Amino acid sequence: MGKNYNAERKNEHYYKMAKKEQYRSRASYKLLQINKRFKVIKSHDKVVDLGAAPGGWSQVAIAAVGEEGLVIGVDLEWIRPFDEDNYLTVRGDFTDEEILTKTKSFLNGMAQVVVCDASPKLSGIKDIDNFRSADLADNALKVCDHLLMHSGNFVMKAFQGAEFDNIVKNIRERFKIVKTTKPPSSKKGSVEMYVVGKGFKRMF
Repeated sequence: MGKNYNAERKNEHYYKMAKKEQYRSRASYKLLQINKRFKVIKSHDKVVDLGAAPGGWSQVAIAAVGEEGLVIGVDLEWIRPFDEDNYLTVRGDFTDEEILTKTKSFLNGMAQVVVCDASPKLSGIKDIDNFRSADLADNALKVCDHLLMHSGNFVMKAFQGAEFDNIVKNIRERFKIVKTTKPPSSKKGSVEMYVVGKGFKRMF
């Protein structure tokens, strides 16, 4: 990505807003807008943020849950700490059983919400990227199976393509209410969509 891309990014509305309002990422506005519309995260909730670095979604979740809630950010990358005591980080691959066990121990119970704004490593080859997107969604749902309480909520990013309908179908099998949305802060030319699941149907 060259100088033109960086210049365009810096002049972009939500990028400027994020800098001004001290959000770590312009992606923060996506969760803000999703939560305002769908009421996914509430005060006192425990939230697991998958693929959390650099912390834009975690920042929004911390404000939403308040001092009595808890947010746990999970990522392979280091996440710069927040000042709040109710934010914990787990560094590692969220598909790894050891990382899941560690995250669950921090929860001291089950989460009310799991969110995931992670993106797969894109190759530029449609078929491969569609498969990687579906695989990431499957892994995020496996985390729900381990960590999300019955009737809990879920938000994840997915990409429109050959596997998108299957991703939504798999989420519908686990949640009572499923909606797809593209928040205003998502770039118009992007193929990203967000899937919101409410009312997790815990099977075990």
